[in-house]
Amino acid sequence: MRPSDPYAAIRIRDFRLFVTSRFLITLAMQIQGVIVGWQIYELTKDPLSLGLIGLAEAIPAITVSLYAGHLADVVERKKIIVTCVSVLASCSAALLYFTTYLGTFIISNSAFAIYVVIFVSGIARGFLSPANFSFMPQLVDRSLYQNAITWNSTLWETAAVGGPMIGGLIYGFFGITAAYTADALLVLAALTCYLSIPNRPLPPVTTEQGTWTKIKAGLKFVFSNQVILSAISLDLFAVLFGGAVALLPFFADEILHIGKTGLGFLRSAPAIGAVLMAVYITRNPIKKKIGKILLLCVAGFGLSMIAFSLSKWFWLSMGLLIMSGMFDCVSVIVRSTLIHTLTPENMKGRVAAVNSMFIGSSNEIGMLESGIAAKLLGVVPSVIFGGLMTLSVVGITAWRAPALRKLERVK
Repeated sequence: MRPSDPYAAIRIRDFRLFVTSRFLITLAMQIQGVIVGWQIYELTKDPLSLGLIGLAEAIPAITVSLYAGHLADVVERKKIIVTCVSVLASCSAALLYFTTYLGTFIISNSAFAIYVVIFVSGIARGFLSPANFSFMPQLVDRSLYQNAITWNSTLWETAAVGGPMIGGLIYGFFGITAAYTADALLVLAALTCYLSIPNRPLPPVTTEQGTWTKIKAGLKFVFSNQVILSAISLDLFAVLFGGAVALLPFFADEILHIGKTGLGFLRSAPAIGAVLMAVYITRNPIKKKIGKILLLCVAGFGLSMIAFSLSKWFWLSMGLLIMSGMFDCVSVIVRSTLIHTLTPENMKGRVAAVNSMFIGSSNEIGMLESGIAAKLLGVVPSVIFGGLMTLSVVGITAWRAPALRKLERVK
């Protein structure tokens, strides 16, 4: 298959099954997130309870991440994936069972059972992420990495956009039981697709002895590789300082005066931009000046956030958020391509785990940073401050990481 073919990766049966599985899982998790959020709020009427949902999932996922990365380098990755998706299917079934048959129990125990299920699903997702990341390059030729990553990102973003909307519609029109049933069926469909992919042999295991020694080797590889470390750090700090997602309700209500409906549009705008950019890159892959493009796109993300904070018009704000999603999509695709290409096959799990810890935790910490900065500086100045910090990080990275700045292409 010609590497220039925009459909090259998607023509491969096993990769097609893989991205279909990820699409279905993402769709299911997005639907589940909407249902659980509404259900917890209806049961508790406490906004803090909503924050605890994310905490219940993030803490176990981050805690197991390094060991999960090690496991993905010493155990067949498909086995890990199937086990994790089976656990997620059980969690979806448990939520459906609790809601349908144990409603009184749930209410009387302040939704404790739901938090337990989310905690268990967080553990499963912590193991699933590095296994998925390291399994994908085993399904395509090395020359198709960027094309495969672009398709993977496109379908993920599509599910991220459609999932909440579908979940809300099913919940609103057919009720919570129908919504949880859809969630469970989607996870089972994803499991079926994963099971249809033939096993891939594990790459030769690295020579380090002992679990902790192998984990340290993965950490050492990341922190000694200037290109990978700077690419991950750029994404980390862009999300940490530059994002304004946590503050969108304020902009929708106090500045743009568009209410809850408009807030939904604002929340979906970055993902819309990401899908559009991913489709474009599918047909026009990034072939040269990769380092400079990455730096410019992270800078573009920061500038988009600054301009968004100053906008008083809804459609301009929508356009700026769409642009931020487009810049972010390029960053994600380039970063993933660099990690896949520059990391040895037998270390991909551990490197993916470090990447997951950096990027995954930055979303929650970034929301906390946004809230603290908004409290101290005011909402608009805090977003401007975050955008300026993102631009500063780009400047420092360009200065301190010449290997990334001068990177032309990956082979």
